[in-house]
Amino acid sequence: MTDSEKTTPTLAQQLWFSKALHVEIREAELPAPAANEVVVQSCCSAISAGTEMLVYRGQIPGDIALDASLNDMQKPMEFPLQYGYACVGRILQTGADVDAELLNKYVFSFQPHASHFITTTDNLIVLPDDIHPEAAVFLANMETAVNLVQDGKPAIGEHVVVLGQGVVGLLLSSLLAKFPLQQLLAVDSYDLRRETALGVGVNKTFHPVDDHKELLELLQHQNGADLVFEVSGVPDALNQAIDLCGYASRIVIGSWYGNKTASVALGGAAHRNRLQISTSQVSTLAPELSGRWSKSRRFKLGWDMIRRIEPQQFISHRAVLAEASEMYALLHESPDQVLQAVFTYNND
Repeated sequence: MTDSEKTTPTLAQQLWFSKALHVEIREAELPAPAANEVVVQSCCSAISAGTEMLVYRGQIPGDIALDASLNDMQKPMEFPLQYGYACVGRILQTGADVDAELLNKYVFSFQPHASHFITTTDNLIVLPDDIHPEAAVFLANMETAVNLVQDGKPAIGEHVVVLGQGVVGLLLSSLLAKFPLQQLLAVDSYDLRRETALGVGVNKTFHPVDDHKELLELLQHQNGADLVFEVSGVPDALNQAIDLCGYASRIVIGSWYGNKTASVALGGAAHRNRLQISTSQVSTLAPELSGRWSKSRRFKLGWDMIRRIEPQQFISHRAVLAEASEMYALLHESPDQVLQAVFTYNND
């Protein structure tokens, strides 16, 4: 790369959430990187069907930061804004103080959807040589799934239920299928997700309404589920989780509901059964793990799990940024048709 190439401004295509249910593509001229910065050219970025769709619908509480652990998302939500946290790209330009060996390296970053972005190297995770970019976009969700398993502490011979088989639910089920459980069950409203869950090792799947009685009767014969993960994003699912539990069972809530609420029945069986209900937050490490685990250790484990699970199998839709409006409308109106949607970028 010549000196002139290093100082040439880059024209970036950026996705902006302009108001509820509306997105637009804006062009921004990026300057040459500062001494400690790099310019990254995106290869692909994953759309979150959870938090990101809450942003799209305008369902994020106005007094809560989009993500307390990411510097660019510290401020409460206010339109217009950029969002996204699973971007993979190639380092296109490096600042004077950046190791020149990083040039052309593929990296993962918690960045909004854009064709190019500028950041410092401490905001980048270099991809292992054997990880494909489309597999790497699952790193953030895989870290969430790993965190859920660590918080739930599944034990040998347990009956485990996962409520919700979106991407996080599928990754979680894929990990749990590697454990010597007695039974792994999954619940989801969509046929496509239930079929995919069976393919990753779930023993049996259920519709949350149509099959609830069957699921309840099955678990009652086993004194209830030992462990229930709630990752559906539907607050009402907490009541189903309570119904499925036995005495001293554990419920781990991985969903973030934004400003959605529901009446949760904490009296009756929930009280008598001495249920252990906890929330799982990927932004931090559980106190009992923090002495031995670091974020870097968990990311390393995330890469290992990506190798085992090959989550790119869950990509059902690919689109360019120009098709963003149609893609978000599809996710909003027909989520039953989509497993994982990914934006792809022209790297020529």
